[in-house]
Amino acid sequence: MVFMPGAQSWRRRAEDSRARRAVRGTVLSLAGLLGRVVVNQTGDEVGRLVDVVCRWAGEPYPPVTGLVIKVGRRRVYASAEAVRHVAPTRVALRSARLDLREFQVRGGEVRLGRDVLDHQLVDIDGVRVIRASDLYLAEMDGVWRLVGAEVGLKVLARRIGPSRWRARPAPEKVIDWSAIQALGGSEQEGAAARQVRLRAANSALSALRPTELAELLAELGRGPRNELLEMVKPGAAADAMEEMDSPDLEALLREAPTGRAAALLAEMEPDEAVDALRALAGHDRDRLLTAMSGERAQGLRTLLDHREGTAGAAMTPVLVTAVETDTVADVAQRLREQTEHAGDLDAICVVGADGRLVDDVSLLELLLAGPETPIARLIGPPWPVTVDLGTPLREVVGHFIDARRQSVVVLDEDGRPSGRILADDLVDALVPDHARYRVFPLVP
Repeated sequence: MVFMPGAQSWRRRAEDSRARRAVRGTVLSLAGLLGRVVVNQTGDEVGRLVDVVCRWAGEPYPPVTGLVIKVGRRRVYASAEAVRHVAPTRVALRSARLDLREFQVRGGEVRLGRDVLDHQLVDIDGVRVIRASDLYLAEMDGVWRLVGAEVGLKVLARRIGPSRWRARPAPEKVIDWSAIQALGGSEQEGAAARQVRLRAANSALSALRPTELAELLAELGRGPRNELLEMVKPGAAADAMEEMDSPDLEALLREAPTGRAAALLAEMEPDEAVDALRALAGHDRDRLLTAMSGERAQGLRTLLDHREGTAGAAMTPVLVTAVETDTVADVAQRLREQTEHAGDLDAICVVGADGRLVDDVSLLELLLAGPETPIARLIGPPWPVTVDLGTPLREVVGHFIDARRQSVVVLDEDGRPSGRILADDLVDALVPDHARYRVFPLVP
């Protein structure tokens, strides 16, 4: 599987692109080459081409390292140095000498026909999953390299048509491979080469928004999806998972390796993670919780104990608290430590010596106060809107409507703050089957 941008990227590239110059005159279609005759230096047939081998090494245009040729019943290897000429209808070798041992993929190499052609691709510009209907090779600086890919039904039609059609590539539709990064490879790929790919891919994937990455994860099959999850940073993957529809997220958590799925759940906001766990079967839920760290797992188990449809089940336990003697500067430092949970923080809970809630001070109030202002000076009306852990969500809606606040504080039976419900948490809890994002058509 590979990772690639859309055709628009090709048109945006400068006309003097190395790949474009190469494609104009020497491009060869991989689909057109496969099955073609291979001859020796005297022109005698020695076999048929069954695959082209490339080295994945972080280069923008992966070099061809050799060919896989079917000789009789064997599949043998001819290195790139042994190839004299490659044409659309045949391949010529420099000699008749071949290594007749059965071909084996070496570390860091992939077979383009088997490992890339017809496999899923991720189009960054279009944010969609596509497949490579053909791959293109060109000679650059004396080395044959993979320079582009093409998708579409017309390419497939050319491949299943007469053999003369397969030798007619369409260079103007080639997508520049310099923006394509490999996700997968052969099973024999070395660990070092794999890490090179993963580091390179992270830089490109970082440009995707969480909703875009969520769309890709939902469309990919199990294997490619797991590879993509491995490539993106855990925080980015968790953000994307929070945007996925429940059935897609459930499938991802069931099918991903246990350790990775548990780690990603731990990166999600607690209320989002609990929603995801509730959708899983009991044995899958227990499997993932067991794989988490004890503190994180215990926190999620506590949230899971709250009955669905209540404030306790919908709240986020992320809170920043302060006492009356704290200063605004003290609280600001605590807020900095919770930057990763910024979306769940619109206020801070002021508590007394017994831990009971005294007030709920908004971030705007803190912003307008001086750094040395004691929190005690910010206490006063309007007083916080609170609900109990067992309050039904329909009643919580009423509190939101009456108070016109961005959030409400959830208290335990002793009046201590346990969590907070924000307006978007309430919408997610009450409308769980609706997609988290929409794509609206542009109106001219």
